[in-house]
Amino acid sequence: MQFLNLFFFNIYPYLAGTVFLVGSWLRYDYGQYSWRAGSSQMLDKKGMRLASNLFHIGIIGIFFGHLVGMLTPHWMYESFLPIAMKQLLAMVAGGIFGAMTLIGGGLLLKRRLTNPRVRATSSTGDILILTLLVAQATLGLLTIPFSAHHMDGSEMMKLVGWAQAIVTFHAGAAAHLEGVALIYKVHMVLGMTLFLLFPFCRLVHIWSAPVEYLTRRYQLVRNRH
Repeated sequence: MQFLNLFFFNIYPYLAGTVFLVGSWLRYDYGQYSWRAGSSQMLDKKGMRLASNLFHIGIIGIFFGHLVGMLTPHWMYESFLPIAMKQLLAMVAGGIFGAMTLIGGGLLLKRRLTNPRVRATSSTGDILILTLLVAQATLGLLTIPFSAHHMDGSEMMKLVGWAQAIVTFHAGAAAHLEGVALIYKVHMVLGMTLFLLFPFCRLVHIWSAPVEYLTRRYQLVRNRH
């Protein structure tokens, strides 16, 4: 168990991160024709808008919530946001976005498995990655009751300490997780595994999000007289 703990929380994050970045770059360079979202909306639009919107809004909220919550240094918010309040905020926001992801992802997964036209065009990888995302959302929601037993934020700060030790390349990051409930560790390992699988599945289309549309200048279109 000690070896697994050291491997998954000292070594695995860097392994997953390296594959995530290098794999994405290599696929972009050498697999342009496979770089796509693989949308099946044109095959059947029934229920697609609700499921897709719930899933995507939920997962975006979860991603940025984790990014800001886990990686923002404590000194930047301690003067106006107590740890206990941050814990409650994380539970409420995580619960809302997690439920959206679970419901939307569940509907999308059901559609892929039960709709004959969509199922025929779905690869094993499409189904696997969607299943893992739904499982990850489920695990995230299951951590909320455990967090409720530590409303002082002590458990959360252990997770924050681990995440910040990893991104700042501090040795012995796994030591921060001593005494942390198993459900958190399983959730973390699956999360890192999703980053590991990222370059090999349809998730790469996230890199192509049209962010530039938010800042580009308006185009004026006039009728020709």
